[in-house]
Amino acid sequence: MAGIRNSDGPQNTPYGYGYAPSVEGEPEYFGAPGHGPAPASSYDDNPGHTVAFSVGDTPDAQADGDQDHVATYRAGQTTAPPSGPRLPWKQLISGIVLRPAATFLQMRDYQVWAPALLVTFLYGLLAVFGFDAAREDVLNSTFSTSIPWMISTAVAVILSGLMLGAVTNSLARQFGGDGAWAPTIGLAMLITALTDAPRLLFAVFLGGANSFVQVLGWLTWLACAALLTSMVTKSHDLPWPKALGAASIQLIALLVLFKLPVI
Repeated sequence: MAGIRNSDGPQNTPYGYGYAPSVEGEPEYFGAPGHGPAPASSYDDNPGHTVAFSVGDTPDAQADGDQDHVATYRAGQTTAPPSGPRLPWKQLISGIVLRPAATFLQMRDYQVWAPALLVTFLYGLLAVFGFDAAREDVLNSTFSTSIPWMISTAVAVILSGLMLGAVTNSLARQFGGDGAWAPTIGLAMLITALTDAPRLLFAVFLGGANSFVQVLGWLTWLACAALLTSMVTKSHDLPWPKALGAASIQLIALLVLFKLPVI
């Protein structure tokens, strides 16, 4: 009796194209004898098969124009490149007063030793006039006697600024910050000197115990706290509560050394 021929496949294999049924429970071996090439499937997630993709061809890949290139800072990780060029000293000082957040972010990777030491030295020369007893001694003494006293005070103020800035940087690192120590200390010294300078200018003429000078001292101390917190936030990529905690030791020391003695 003539059988029906399968005109679509080879005649010598009972299952067509070399495919044999797999036995239940037996693993499937691809490329083994008796197995032909895998049939084309319209499903990308066919069980037992893998789909190869080249770089950039994955289903969840985005076009280059659709990628969101956002540079963010992550505490404890490698910092991003600087957000801008180094600011000249005039723009640095004016930026701390007028646009502090942008200035701190731009200068977080740059050292500012020259302006920090110079401004702090000038601030230290005026620091003598913040105390009434020292102010009277300087004003009543000769020029040759008062100058060494003022210079020694300026050097002491610089050393205290370096130590307090180092404490602030160390605490910021302990809280998970990733900023560099040199920019942090330099910016902290600039903030301290610039914020307290108005009080000292009035203290030269009115004295440190004057009520207006004392009120101005408290206001400038609050401004110093705000700027130090902003600086640590931008320089170390910390939330403001941790940044304020990192600057707290320096703020308390400034209050004890320069504010409370004249009250």
